[in-house]
Amino acid sequence: MDDVTRGARAIVLCPDIRGQAYVIDAAERLEEACGLALAIGVVVEDARIIPVRTVRPNTLFGSGQVEQIATDCELHEVELVIVDGALSPIQQRNLEEKLKRKVIDRTGLILEIFGERAATAEGRLQVELAHLDYQQSRLVRSWTHLERQRGGFGFLGGPGETQIEADRRMIRQRMARLRKELEQVRKTRTLHRARRGRAPWPVIALVGYTNAGKSTLFNRLTGADVMAEDLLFATLDPTMRAIELPGIEKAILSDTVGFISDLPTQLVAAFRATLEEVTGADIIVHVRDMSNPAHEAQKKQVLSVLADLGVVDAEGQVSGIPIVEAWNKLDLVAIERANELHEMAKSQGDAIVLSALTGEGVDMLLQLIGEMLKLEAAVVEIELPASDGRRIAWLHAHGEVLGDVEAGEGEKGPLRRLTVRLNPKQRGQFEQL
Repeated sequence: MDDVTRGARAIVLCPDIRGQAYVIDAAERLEEACGLALAIGVVVEDARIIPVRTVRPNTLFGSGQVEQIATDCELHEVELVIVDGALSPIQQRNLEEKLKRKVIDRTGLILEIFGERAATAEGRLQVELAHLDYQQSRLVRSWTHLERQRGGFGFLGGPGETQIEADRRMIRQRMARLRKELEQVRKTRTLHRARRGRAPWPVIALVGYTNAGKSTLFNRLTGADVMAEDLLFATLDPTMRAIELPGIEKAILSDTVGFISDLPTQLVAAFRATLEEVTGADIIVHVRDMSNPAHEAQKKQVLSVLADLGVVDAEGQVSGIPIVEAWNKLDLVAIERANELHEMAKSQGDAIVLSALTGEGVDMLLQLIGEMLKLEAAVVEIELPASDGRRIAWLHAHGEVLGDVEAGEGEKGPLRRLTVRLNPKQRGQFEQL
C-alpha cells in the first residue's frame, strides 16, 4: 500500500459515459466507489457523478470539467483523485499533470485493496502478478529517469537500452517467475480439492457480491472469527471450516472472495483459481444483501461470474450444482419489506430470509441445506460378504444405514444385505473402495 493513498483526502469521480451500458446505475456506482475508497483508509471529501458526452482520448473528461475538478481539489484540499472507471496510461498521466495530484482509476483502487487484504501465499502471488500486469502498461509516465539511456557493457543491456525498456524487461521476467510459482500452487490446490472430493463430507460454498455479508454468515455458522467488516473485499482468501447440519454428521463450509462489477481484467484471470473452489461444491449458497437497492443488478453480476465458471448457463439456469439463496440483512429492512421478502422467498422455494448479524432465519437455512443434500441421496441395497468388514464399516460410517440383515450364502460364505442412503458423491467413493 502506498503511503500517499492510506489516510489521504480524496475526491471520488464517477464518469457516466453517454451510450455506454452499465449494469448498475450511476448513483449506485458512485456509492460503491466510495466504499472501495473507504476500504483502504481513504478520507472521501467529495464525491460526484460526471456526465461524459464524448470521451476525450487525452483526459477522458472535457477541458471545462477538468478545470472544475482542479478547482474542487483546491477547495477540498485533496491529495488524491479517484476515477471510478478505466483510465488509459495517457489519460492518467495528463490528469495528474493538470490536477497536480495523484490520480488512480478503479483498477488501481481495487488492486490496492487486494494487495492489502491478501493473506495466503497464493493470494499474494496473484495480487503481485495483477499489479505488474497493470504497471507495465503505465511505464509511459514522464518521470525523467525512465527516459535515460543506459550505457552498454558487454552484451548486457545493449547500447541505447532506455531505462523504460529495462524496467519493462524486469517486469516481464518477474511475471514469468510468478506464473511458474502460481502454477505450482494451483497444482497443490487441485490435489487438496481432489482429496476433499474423496472425503465423505459435502462441501457448501458461500458466494455473493462483495459486502453481502458472507463472512458474517460464515462466522455465525462456524463460530470462526474470519474478518467480517462493513467493507468491500473484507475476505480475499478462501477459508474453510467444518459445520454440523440437521441429519448430516459433518459438512465443509467455504467462504470465497466477493464478486464485483467491472472487476479488473488482470484480477479476473488471477483470481480464477480462488473461485474454482466453488466448482467443487455440492451446494452453493448465494448470499444477497436485500437492503441494497441494487441487489438485482448484483445478482446478475454474480450469476455472470458463475456462468464463466460453468456453474450456471448463460440464462442463469443451474447446471449441476444446486444454488440456495440466503437473503441477508433482514435487520436493515423495514417490517413491511421484511414481510414482503418472506412471501417472495416462500414462493421461490430455494430462498431463506435471514440476518447473519442477529442469527434470525439461520436455522431455517441450515434445515434447507440439509434437506437438499438428503434429496440428492438415494436408497440402495448392497449385498456384501459378511467377511468384508472394511466396506461394511465404511457404509455405516459414511451413509445412513436403514437396514442390515443376513442374506444367505454366497460363493465366499455368508452374505449381508445393507439398505443404505447414499448421495452421488458417496456412491462414487464406495465404488472406488
